[in-house]
Amino acid sequence: MPGYVLGNFFIYSVVNAFTPGPGNILALNTVTNYGYKKGRPLFGGIFAGYYVVQILCAVFVFEVSTFLPNMLGIMKYIGAAYILWLAVHIAFGRPAADTVEKSASWMKGFLLQFVNVKIYLFGITALTGYVTDYSASYGYYFCLKLSLPPLEQLQPSLGLEWGC
Repeated sequence: MPGYVLGNFFIYSVVNAFTPGPGNILALNTVTNYGYKKGRPLFGGIFAGYYVVQILCAVFVFEVSTFLPNMLGIMKYIGAAYILWLAVHIAFGRPAADTVEKSASWMKGFLLQFVNVKIYLFGITALTGYVTDYSASYGYYFCLKLSLPPLEQLQPSLGLEWGC
């Protein structure tokens, strides 16, 4: 992979790390309501879930690019349509009436990552936009995905959402 692509990829990763997503918002809410000490199990769950999802994304992109190379282009449009659908439902949806306070737990943070669309899109976009053109090695995908979570989870693990 050329150095300029690696630099662009790093910038993309940093920007993505500091844009709000469900993990970031839950981390901020947990620190605000319970404090950093009680929120640490949740942060561990978010971090572990992020690793698992990124590894799943690497396996998915490798398998699709190997066995169905033409599907990657089609899947970009499917993903864009899903994000548009999600945005419309978020914009016009109403929150649930009953709000019950629950404590932070490792499992809650871990399971959140499996419904966190932002990290799926990051994982797939990062590989298809920056890596698949330069390497088709499963080991390369896997190593790259194992190196990203510390960067991506730096911000929510510190509870630093929007300068707070």
